Amino acid sequence: MQITGMLHGARLLEFAGFPSTEVLGPGASEEEIKAMLDKHGLLFVKPVFKGGIGKKGKAGLLGRAKDLQTALQEKERLYFVEHTHGNQRAKSNGVTFEAGVPAEHEVYFSITDSTQYRAPMMTLTHMGGMEIEELDKRLVARVPFDPLTGLKAFVVANALTEIGAPKEIISPLVQQLPKLWELFHNFGMTTLELNPIRMRPDKKGRLTPVACDFKCGFDRDDPRWLRLKLPAQLFAADYSPFEQEINTMRTHQGQSDVYVVNDKGTVLAPTFGGGANSLVTEMLGDAAIISSDFGGNPPYEKMKEVARICFRHWLRQSNVLFVIGGKSNNTDIFETLRAMAMRCASISASTDRLRCTWCSDAAGRTWCAAWACCATPATRSGCPTVCSASTRT
Repeated sequence: MQITGMLHGARLLEFAGFPSTEVLGPGASEEEIKAMLDKHGLLFVKPVFKGGIGKKGKAGLLGRAKDLQTALQEKERLYFVEHTHGNQRAKSNGVTFEAGVPAEHEVYFSITDSTQYRAPMMTLTHMGGMEIEELDKRLVARVPFDPLTGLKAFVVANALTEIGAPKEIISPLVQQLPKLWELFHNFGMTTLELNPIRMRPDKKGRLTPVACDFKCGFDRDDPRWLRLKLPAQLFAADYSPFEQEINTMRTHQGQSDVYVVNDKGTVLAPTFGGGANSLVTEMLGDAAIISSDFGGNPPYEKMKEVARICFRHWLRQSNVLFVIGGKSNNTDIFETLRAMAMRCASISASTDRLRCTWCSDAAGRTWCAAWACCATPATRSGCPTVCSASTRT
């Protein structure tokens, strides 16, 4: 679950008391747009995409206007624009009008959950407004910190000093950036990025950091994000109809996570357990239709429903049905396979296209994960939980 842009980002930054640029939404009137131009002299027109998609600036999806006519022309150009980045494709549904912020210095700042350090990590540079990957590593500070104590002012000060940041920006950033840890921590975020933060001078020349772009990601299984009371439709565009349907069966542990890897793939591989999911996704590559983790020990009825949804959406285009799981701890993988097989039994026209997937238990018994496809009529007639090797197809 991601949010990008200042339409909702400005509101979230208010919770932390962090300064942000003035923003008007898609419903802004011509009078409001004109008033913003009169006040700031410059505004940026940006498309609104639900969820998160990158590289909008490089794709030319950023309008700049100094008069009302130009602003309205950019609104018309960007309101329903389509954008593709990697395997993501999105269509905007509105624009924002964001006040220009005059500044000499721009800053990049982010907090992420680092798997390397098993701790939150701050990334900071005084060369903002650019792709962080393109910068010299000597100009970028990456500093893990203790989540129990949070992001302290001295951590920010030391990082800025080490990368040689201009002295005039250090004090304002030291005062403001630690506030963002409270936003990150209190609302269940996994990433928070501001790029750029423009250092706006006041009448006395003192600089104030102003957020001009926003991106964050939430841990969907952390209920703290619900405190924000964000509209439900904000995240709806992140998922295909299949993902939306399957995710209604999610648990608080994240089980039933699913992602469409390639909607033109030919291998349908529902997996059970995070380890199996990682292995299958890596090995199958683009041949896989979905990447899934339905949990290591789900109940029978849930697995039967998962199979129904998976088969209805993807079985017709699949060459292989690959049901994968493991037996460890208290996992009853045979119950899972039985539920999947019973759903196979209800398939008529598509059944003949399936091949059986087999596994063996410690006693040497062979289990069929799709018993409706077994060769002999006798095997189809009941619920042959255990099949002999002679009935394999």
